[in-house]
Amino acid sequence: GRGSGSVTGGEDPDIVFEHPGRETFGASVFVTRKGGTIVTCASTSGFMHEYDNRYLWMSLKSIVGSHFANYREAWEANRLVARGLIHPTLSKVYPLEETGQAAFDVHRNAHQGKVGVLCLAPEEGLGVRDEQTRARHLTAINRFRGV
Repeated sequence: GRGSGSVTGGEDPDIVFEHPGRETFGASVFVTRKGGTIVTCASTSGFMHEYDNRYLWMSLKSIVGSHFANYREAWEANRLVARGLIHPTLSKVYPLEETGQAAFDVHRNAHQGKVGVLCLAPEEGLGVRDEQTRARHLTAINRFRGV
């Protein structure tokens, strides 16, 4: 493939779950393998997407809309995260007292990917049960952070 790099072992992904929208949609269409699928389930960075349509039609790719998952599918997604096959990425984590700022930043699209708010924890990482697996995937987990 075009070198999706260490994220997929050098192979272009079969399916890209595209949540941010405007900011990343073009890249998602580009990196999806020939015959693959881009699943769009939101547009947190903007609803008007722009991409080079040649990468879609000439490579026989598909765009599918989705509202994420039912209970069974959500359980399976969590299982894949636990196995290190899906990486939950946050661009920023806010303390609880900055929840308003977090919402304002999301409203203004002043973020990349997802943001988190620490609700019952004084710091990040307290819910991690498998430190070794997390450590192996830190680069992917922190992809959109200034870490």
